[in-house]
Amino acid sequence: MHRMSDSVKRQYRSSKRTAAAAATRARIREAAARLFVEHGYAATTMRDVASTAGVGERTLYDAFPSKTALFGHTLEVATVGDEEPVRVADRPEIRAAREQSDPAAAIRQMVAYSEALLDRAGDLIMVSVEAAGSDPDMRAAADAGAEATHEVCLALTRALDQRGALRDDLDAITAADITYAMISPHLHQLLRRHRHWSRHRYRTWLERTLTNQLLRERAPATARSGP
Repeated sequence: MHRMSDSVKRQYRSSKRTAAAAATRARIREAAARLFVEHGYAATTMRDVASTAGVGERTLYDAFPSKTALFGHTLEVATVGDEEPVRVADRPEIRAAREQSDPAAAIRQMVAYSEALLDRAGDLIMVSVEAAGSDPDMRAAADAGAEATHEVCLALTRALDQRGALRDDLDAITAADITYAMISPHLHQLLRRHRHWSRHRYRTWLERTLTNQLLRERAPATARSGP
């Protein structure tokens, strides 16, 4: 009984430490994201992040040994929405879009996920793009992110192609290229941040445009003749 009680206590203390560490990481991510977006990657220092997050610099460096590691973690969590080690391509929403039998619904699901992702992470993605010209690590991060996005698009358009849903003048790769361009953080930045489109307006436009660009027209329903 005594040994069981000690075990429970250890588990409780371990759970508390895990929760506290997660809360600290979340506070650091929030501060880092705000500073990276406001000031850019190069101008943001680890000292600034620690001060804004309300943690000591040693605590920050214990969690993230470099600014590159901090940015990578912050962007990754913003992109997928949590700390689970599951990439975008394997997320349930993306799998559901690929497996959707209705092509229009597949695009709608893809757009909904992409819009939510860009609303969370679009500004940070653009930070990496803007810093890529002068920082090799950021260039590598931007290139990897772009490649992963295109792979997600290609998996979707291949599924649409296999169902005979793409327009006759498109193959899966060209359709993926179009999708990749349309859901890019660059276009999202222009419409949402510079032109101040609402999330609903952007999502509705993107869904309609992708549907028109990718899918063959459905044959009109034939009216049933009377008896």
